[in-house]
Amino acid sequence: MNRLATALSFVLVLVASTRACSQYDQHVVFDNVRADHWFYYSHGGAVAPSTVELDHGHLPLATDQVHSPPNSLRLSWRSLTGGIWEVAIDTVRGWRPVPLAGDTLSFWVRADAPLAADDAPRLSILDDMGVSPPAISLLGTLKTLPAGEWTKITVPFSSFVGIYRGTSDTSVTAEHLAKLIIAQGLDDGAPHTLWLDDIRVDDSAVQPGPPPAAPRNLTARGYERHVELEWAAVPQAESYRVYRADAAGDFKLVALQNGRYTRFEDFVGAPTRAQRYRITAVDATGDESVPSPIAAATTRTMSDDELLTMVQQGNFRYYWDGAHPNAGMAIEITPGDPDLVAVGSSGFGIMAVITGAERGFITRDAARERLEKICRFLDHADRFHGAWPHYLNGRTGHAIALFGKYDDGGDLVETAFLTQGLLAARGYFDRDTPAERELRQSITRLWAGIEWDWYRQKPDSDFLYWHWSPDHDFYINHPLIGWNETLIVYLLAIASPTHGVPASLWHSGWAGQSPEAVGYRRGWSHTRDGDHYVNGHSYYGIPLAVGEGNGAEMFFTQFSFLGFDPRDKRDAYANYFDNNRAIAQISQAYALDNPRHFLGYGADAWGQSAGQHTAGGRARPADDNGTLVVHAALGSMPYTPEASLKALRHYYRDLGAKLWGVYGFSDSFNPSDDWYEEEYAGLNQAQSVVMIENYRTGLLWRCFMANPEIAPALQRIGFHPDHS
Repeated sequence: MNRLATALSFVLVLVASTRACSQYDQHVVFDNVRADHWFYYSHGGAVAPSTVELDHGHLPLATDQVHSPPNSLRLSWRSLTGGIWEVAIDTVRGWRPVPLAGDTLSFWVRADAPLAADDAPRLSILDDMGVSPPAISLLGTLKTLPAGEWTKITVPFSSFVGIYRGTSDTSVTAEHLAKLIIAQGLDDGAPHTLWLDDIRVDDSAVQPGPPPAAPRNLTARGYERHVELEWAAVPQAESYRVYRADAAGDFKLVALQNGRYTRFEDFVGAPTRAQRYRITAVDATGDESVPSPIAAATTRTMSDDELLTMVQQGNFRYYWDGAHPNAGMAIEITPGDPDLVAVGSSGFGIMAVITGAERGFITRDAARERLEKICRFLDHADRFHGAWPHYLNGRTGHAIALFGKYDDGGDLVETAFLTQGLLAARGYFDRDTPAERELRQSITRLWAGIEWDWYRQKPDSDFLYWHWSPDHDFYINHPLIGWNETLIVYLLAIASPTHGVPASLWHSGWAGQSPEAVGYRRGWSHTRDGDHYVNGHSYYGIPLAVGEGNGAEMFFTQFSFLGFDPRDKRDAYANYFDNNRAIAQISQAYALDNPRHFLGYGADAWGQSAGQHTAGGRARPADDNGTLVVHAALGSMPYTPEASLKALRHYYRDLGAKLWGVYGFSDSFNPSDDWYEEEYAGLNQAQSVVMIENYRTGLLWRCFMANPEIAPALQRIGFHPDHS
């Protein structure tokens, strides 16, 4: 199951119910993006003789005319008799189902020449049910748009109810707004260009008040190519404005930051650059505070070792600063539903927190206290024969059936990912102190309560099953059959001290050869290669012991191996360290081959995996859409250190302005689509933190393997030393 891609197909169920992450998310449609050429979340077309300028089907971005840096949208058209043109701007994007709030659409617009209302394009809105009221002038009530100056247009939603009504209810509310549509008006035949920026939905009832207070405690820290700014939160701030000056120059507005964050990463492009900064807070009405005191920093050359630490600390923050305030656990994705706690991601996050303590990002006591909070939450959260669901509400601890009504129970795979992290924590917090003893006892109690044997479905079953529901039993009926991310489930089920399963299930289930197992693998991989678990073929000259097709997605080599150390051992089928390394090497070779000719692929940019915007990478090239998942390469650091470091340097030094943000590297990017979003996924951010640490010190491998139940389980399965 392609976990993130499958989740995306169900995201629309959240649109009407998700509460907002911040004021910014409730109101901002567009202010700036990381892309170079076009705004991905726009699309359009024209019928001749009319024309509209598009770049790969999207509205072009402009940097020469902006209301707020670094970019705006450029709309160039010509309206002629008999033709038509139209562009649409999406207001709900990907895993960002935060409904807008307000009653008024506003935006800033600039024209290359005076534009009369009759010659302006028409503006309409579309809701998530396909309802669209009659269009009005893009200029609202403005009669003429002057040339060469930015003008604010304000359009109440009530303006879209004209002198006639359609055959259905045409009332569109901000909560259900899906698209803004700009289309041809009258056929004046003249070429026109407008620039659009700072598109928002506002609440007319909110009146200006005293401006926000100036941000306090601004600090600046120089890294190699960027300066990191931090400050104290301003309660009234919807956003912040970042002003920069070099040693002798004047301050200029260079960026906006979502009010959710009190950190900003400013890329200046090279070492030894001295910069000064000040920031302001902006409230929901646009009032701006006075500037903060000035902070200064200078970038500097950094070694590979320093870059590795920087990446670990940046990504670690997703699980520390970005964790749910009540549960202490990882949010599924940011931006997204702030109460959607991901159980498996939280297991990965626990290992990132351990890394943070070991690296000195936080204290050992602070890490222990966070683990205590997580354990307390898990103690009272919904469980189903000991297994937790895929998602929990971080406020209530109740299951969230995100994927439909049958997904309302236990998820054994997510539970295994969580348990891997908990056991790593039990191995790490090994001191003979009352606090650490109590934490170990809490983890042991949670571990002992998982009824792995229940998820066998029947006493004589050859498989473990993914889901069980108290209302629908084993209706989903999804057996766990490798090669995929579920190896850790069988290992933990066999290792369980209270509800264990026979070690024979490793061979009949995970590595099963039965017709059911073979059919399962063929069903998603569409190949005979590896359909009997063992592969034995070579790809790009690289032998692959097990796995379907040419290696499939990189998270198969990571999710089960953040704690489980595959080095120097093998079962009846493979040395899994060697096998994981082969899959990573095949992924690199595929990027160099690049049979579908996507932009950006190469020796320093590789790795298909489950992530945002991705079709996955299970059957390359069929499932390759040009998306590279950053953590596919960085999370392969123990297997392919040279190639992974090469990717890290490229992603930071060459693409950092597009890929690096408040929680380290973003999830993924697609150069062919000019798609660079600041999105962070709980399932992926930890791969870089944890696997870099396993490469550097083996810490998480050592902590997990120290648990006394693991070695005997491996022996029962048939693992034996292998130092190839």
